[in-house]
Amino acid sequence: MQASDRVIWEPLKGSQALTTACRCNHILSAGTRGPGKTDAQLMFFRQFVGLGYGAFWRGVIFDREYKMLDDLVAKSMKWFPQFGDGAEFKASKSDYKWVWPTGEELLFRSIKKGTDYWNYHGHEFPFIGWNELTKYPTSELYDSMMACNRSSFLPHVNGPRNRKTGQIERLLPEIPLVVFSTTNPYGPGHNWVKSQFIDAGDPGEVMRTTVDVFNPRTRQREPITKTQTWIFGSYKENWYLSPEYIMELEKIKDPVKRKAWLMGDWNIVVGGAFDDVWSSRIIIPRFQVPTCWPATRSLDWGSTHPFSVGFWVRANGEAATMPNGDLFCPPAGTLIRIDEWYGTEKIGTNKGLKMSAKLVAAGIKEREEALRRNGWLSDRVYPGPADNQIGTVNDSGTETIKARMAADGIEWDDCDKSPGSRKLGFQAARDRFEAVGTGDAPACYITENCKAARALLPTLPRDEENPDDIDTDAEDHLWDEMRLELLHGGNVMATTLDLHFPS
Repeated sequence: MQASDRVIWEPLKGSQALTTACRCNHILSAGTRGPGKTDAQLMFFRQFVGLGYGAFWRGVIFDREYKMLDDLVAKSMKWFPQFGDGAEFKASKSDYKWVWPTGEELLFRSIKKGTDYWNYHGHEFPFIGWNELTKYPTSELYDSMMACNRSSFLPHVNGPRNRKTGQIERLLPEIPLVVFSTTNPYGPGHNWVKSQFIDAGDPGEVMRTTVDVFNPRTRQREPITKTQTWIFGSYKENWYLSPEYIMELEKIKDPVKRKAWLMGDWNIVVGGAFDDVWSSRIIIPRFQVPTCWPATRSLDWGSTHPFSVGFWVRANGEAATMPNGDLFCPPAGTLIRIDEWYGTEKIGTNKGLKMSAKLVAAGIKEREEALRRNGWLSDRVYPGPADNQIGTVNDSGTETIKARMAADGIEWDDCDKSPGSRKLGFQAARDRFEAVGTGDAPACYITENCKAARALLPTLPRDEENPDDIDTDAEDHLWDEMRLELLHGGNVMATTLDLHFPS
């Protein structure tokens, strides 16, 4: 990019050149640490400044905390003033943005909770940037902000005009609508980012989504297409990096973090809460449950957010036969999650189905009948724990959720929500996952058909301020349901928690 005849910034060959030239609607710059993702994100926005879009070219780059934006701001202050186009940085927290004499703006903002979206409702941002996208536990904010990724710019109405005649002197292309995100693998949002971008296509492959919509500009329905891609970047592309920086990456001892940051490997299990106790042995094939193993169900209720129903059996010390003929005989008291119903259209969005208690009860009955009909269970499923809140919250303004479901034949036990139960449940899960490897205590297994548990549990993040608990900003509904089961009746293993307080 140039100021007059002087080159101010030129993308490095590889991922920087590809991302700044990319014209997809959703761009994810991902890979190892160090390829220059942040510079590319800033310069993507800057390349459209001064072209004639003026105040219509407006952007925002988000992070979860203001202090995390410092590096972005520092890099922008390194480059933007060199163009000599009058760009000014407004440093107050109420502004915290670059403004150009020609009207363009680039804002830096923190956004953390789903309700933070309402600070931007109705705004127009044809450019939205996300700094380290995997910091966000779910896609909720990413999806919500798409309502702001828009522009009212019309080339034949808003293009540059001749000062004397007032006529449009040149037609500009339609203003681009872009969401440009940077990230490494790892972090609480690893799972949903991997699902939405990495698993959707190969690096550089353009994925298209076409929907037939009403176009207000043409006054008719027509197919509209949006595109996305992800581009892999490596520190090996960046010849500005010092070998000392690479040495620090090479010295990372945590094998998961090393694969993520040094190799850009997305095929890792991350999240924090269960990293050190999770293993592939926790996931087992479906099998016919012996008659002597009792089955129960557990529930975490949700409407706008997902509900979660888990179907569990408890081993009694006798063996079950696996599909390949092997015997499966875990210690008595071992819990196995044999089925589930997770109330969302897409895992990772944190959006519920808004179903009534009556419909959920009917769905639970159908699933239990299917378990028996298909031979996975031979006996009934007994009532298990549900969040006590269902006994106080009304369904459709009439009966409580608990009463409505009981009327339809689905009953629930009260759950343990005594002081310390969250930490106790967290430790119980860790103990049971660890016992899968040791075989010396009641464990916890998950059958391979339980897709939501397989997707969400391995990536649950710890609470940064309370590391003995799960981050409640994460998509934790399935975890809450599981925790209720772990602390229910005879399932409880840990009865005390050794807490140490500073003197």
